Amino acid sequence: MGRKHFRFGLGCAGLAIIVDQASKFWILDVFAESPRAITVTPFFNIVQTWNRGISFGLFNDDGNFNALILSLLALAIVAYLVRWMWGAETRWMGLALGLIIGGALGNVIDRALHRAVLDFLDVHVGGYHWPAFNAADSFITVGAVLLIFDYLFARSDDRNSMDDA
Repeated sequence: MGRKHFRFGLGCAGLAIIVDQASKFWILDVFAESPRAITVTPFFNIVQTWNRGISFGLFNDDGNFNALILSLLALAIVAYLVRWMWGAETRWMGLALGLIIGGALGNVIDRALHRAVLDFLDVHVGGYHWPAFNAADSFITVGAVLLIFDYLFARSDDRNSMDDA
């Protein structure tokens, strides 16, 4: 049973990487001419910004080793998550871990190619802007929330409902 969830999780990770990298490729193409903000709604823009740090711009400096150190740390975490996913008990857990792994690897790919992570989703309200993020960050967040919900709320009878799907 666990191996089926592992394969499912790997497929989700692969799909997350493809979606993340395709969205970043599109952003780089759209903003090739000149940097600008594209207003989508009164509270959401598409922008192009480079993050050399971690979430929310922490450690965002031009240190030479940031990309390497952060990538090595992410790869170590991914290795742990892959091992965890090998024993995934539910399809939900496979999905959650796959999304986290795919998101982390999407950002590692950015650091390998650009020495920074491309962020482009800008949510704002009344002049306050949430730190820009990308699809990989979204996959990591959704995966973490699913993992928490699976752990806290999935009872043994609920665990079988998605397994049969």
